[in-house]
This record gives sequence, structure tokens and C-alpha cells, in this order.
Amino acid sequence: MFDRLQRLQSPTGASIAYHHQPATEPERGILLISHGLAEHSRRYAAFAREMSGHGFHVYAFDHRGHGQTTVPDAPLGRFAQRQGARLVVDDVLAVRDMAAATHPDLPVILFGHSMGGLIGLNAAISSPQKFAALAIWNSNFNPGLAGRAAQIILRAERALKGSDVPSGLLPKLTFRAWGRSIAGHRTELDWLSHDRDAVDAYIEDPLCGFDASVSLWLDLFELTFRAPKMIERLPKHLPIHLVGGAEDPATNGGREIQWLSQLLKRNGLSSVITKIWPATRHETLNDTVRGRATAEFAAWAKTVLAAPKTLETE
Repeated sequence: MFDRLQRLQSPTGASIAYHHQPATEPERGILLISHGLAEHSRRYAAFAREMSGHGFHVYAFDHRGHGQTTVPDAPLGRFAQRQGARLVVDDVLAVRDMAAATHPDLPVILFGHSMGGLIGLNAAISSPQKFAALAIWNSNFNPGLAGRAAQIILRAERALKGSDVPSGLLPKLTFRAWGRSIAGHRTELDWLSHDRDAVDAYIEDPLCGFDASVSLWLDLFELTFRAPKMIERLPKHLPIHLVGGAEDPATNGGREIQWLSQLLKRNGLSSVITKIWPATRHETLNDTVRGRATAEFAAWAKTVLAAPKTLETE
């Protein structure tokens, strides 16, 4: 079932490509998968099938500018000509509403990896009542001064050559720098995983590894810096599952996951679970710990959906 490509016409104008893996009995909830930068939803097939066996209807979808989703002003590598950060969040909410209407009365968990986590947290902040739980894996919401410097570089690139062409500098400062940081690396993408087959599959996939446009990078930094300023909008009882890799250069060895965990707790969120997997790089679901990480996530998801909800007080 997951292999079948389906489409949803989003109110934003996007024709969203998605894949659905039905739950086996008993039905527990809905899991939405928000993928990372320069990849696509089909890469989550194994995770979707595993989670369906735990009673979840799984919906994995391609963000605008990625995979097989089509938008008139969003070719591969671009969210939109303008307001891309808002539109990509609105698309997530459109998929959520479709899934919830298809399976009435089932709670919805939003799972986001890397860029998908940036989008996911912003979606939960925009419409907190629509999600029963949130998972953010391998996302960096704390790029600090380097992130601010990157925004300056991107604005300069936009002024010089426009926003709809690939950034010349950001790939060097991110993907390529992360690749060089892996001692004895076999490829420049070994920062993704210890699993050679997973890395090679990514390299060989024509819908992976493309250069993002200047506008997409700017949209990502907008999402990155927006969410931490608005954490107070999340319900204090919202269960949140954070995962990082101790060898992930994109999250400073998982330290930025810990930073997000502390930020959430300082803002009163009382149900935050944080796990930094040792000997794990950026793609936890494609690294050697994938089986244990999926099992722990499934156990958490079933537990939080079964737990009685606490009414939030002022």
C-alpha cells in the first residue's frame, strides 16, 4: 500500500504527493512523517510499515520543492517564490486534516526529521490543538551566530543573483563541511549514516542530494529562528519525543537536541523525552540503531496515546 502514490490538492495550490500505510488492528492513531532536506517520503517506507504494525495509519508526504509534489512556483529545491515558510507549514496542516478526516477520532502524532522537524515544530506551534504528540529527530534549532551569518550570506546572494538559483556557499558550509568532518570518510555523505548501503542509496537516488535554492535556505532559517520564540504556544502537556545522534555534525553531536530539550522544559513542557544515540550520525532511521530506535519510538507513541490527558490550567 505504501508504494502507491496518492495526491492531495492543498489549499496552498500544491499537489502534494503522499504515501499511506494502513494500520493493522487495533487502530491507535495517525502518524504523519515530515521528511528532511533534499530527500523525499518514499525513503520512510520501512519505518511506515513497522509503525503500521503497531496500530498507526502512517502518512508520509513530499514537501513542496521535494520528491513528487508539484507546485507551479516550486520546482525541485524551492518552497515557493515568496512566503515559502508559511506555505510549507500550511501544507503539513492540509495533510493532517485529510488524514484526520479519513480516520475520525484518532489522535495524530507528527514526526519530523531534520528539516522536517523544523517544519513540524512550526506546524505544531501554528495549530497546537491539531496534534496529540510531536517527534523531532535530528533537527537544529540553535545555529547561533553561524546561522545569523548564513542569513547575511544568503541575502547577499539573493541581491547579486536572485533567490531562485542554488546557493553557492550554503552547501559548502553545511553538507560538504559535515561530510569532511567524518574521519576517514568514504564519501562526502558519510555524515548521514554508518550504513554504507543507506549512503549509497541516497547518492544514487535522483530525488536526493540536490542543491537547495537561496530562497529555500532563507525559508529554513526563518523556520529555525521562529519556533524557539513561540514555544509558549504549545500545550504544557504535549508529549514530545526528541532524538539525536552523538556523531551527527548537523546537530553538533546531538548537543542542539539537548538545547531544544532544555528550552522546552524551561517553558513548562512536562512530557519531553530526549535520547542521544551513541555511534549514530544524522539519519537515525537509516543508521545501525534503526531497529532499536524505531522500537523505542513505537513504545513511546503507544504509551502517550494511551495515557489520560491532563487538562491545562492557566
